[in-house]
Amino acid sequence: MILKQMQVGPMDVFAYLLGDERSGEALVIDPAAEVEEIAALAQENYLKIKYIVNTHGHVDHISGNSDMKRLTGARIVIHEADAYRLTSTAERLLIMFQAKPSPPADLTVRDGDFLRIGDIALKIIHTPGHSEGSICLYTDGFVFTGDTLFVEAVGRTDLPGGSWDRMYKSIMEKLFVLPDETYVLPGHNYGRTPTSTIGHEKRYNPFLY
Repeated sequence: MILKQMQVGPMDVFAYLLGDERSGEALVIDPAAEVEEIAALAQENYLKIKYIVNTHGHVDHISGNSDMKRLTGARIVIHEADAYRLTSTAERLLIMFQAKPSPPADLTVRDGDFLRIGDIALKIIHTPGHSEGSICLYTDGFVFTGDTLFVEAVGRTDLPGGSWDRMYKSIMEKLFVLPDETYVLPGHNYGRTPTSTIGHEKRYNPFLY
């Protein structure tokens, strides 16, 4: 497995490149910016990007979708409840973030679905709270948490579609049941460290107790 974490764009978004060495298949999670560098990194590792996965539909996470799809031909994947966001971002937000509009989703997913690249299977975990269709992606040892769970913090819930009650339930019932040693790979570089573990967040995340 090839896994690369990259901080991109003005909002310190973490984009991820995940690839299967045997098949050469890969996906990219939240390619918010610097997409040419992400695509070049995939080429350097002999990977072909099959999917562009958005953990949710906010502009700071989808602003690189258009260029990434143009460069790679990859399919855009998002939860069905956030799919409308891809093509409904307000013009003022596009200007504010200097972002291009995203193409529509090629594939929508639900809780419990799997995305596969070669021998790697990623389970879709629907974690509403930051938005209606926020997702995390889990494979043995790793969980990509988007804006649901950060390092010793959580995503905001005051935007349209957000809910603290749903966020808390998502984290406690869907993420904190994962093995303690599971690495947490968040959607922004907002913590003291770029990664964490489920066990650490259970013990030290001040927003959850």
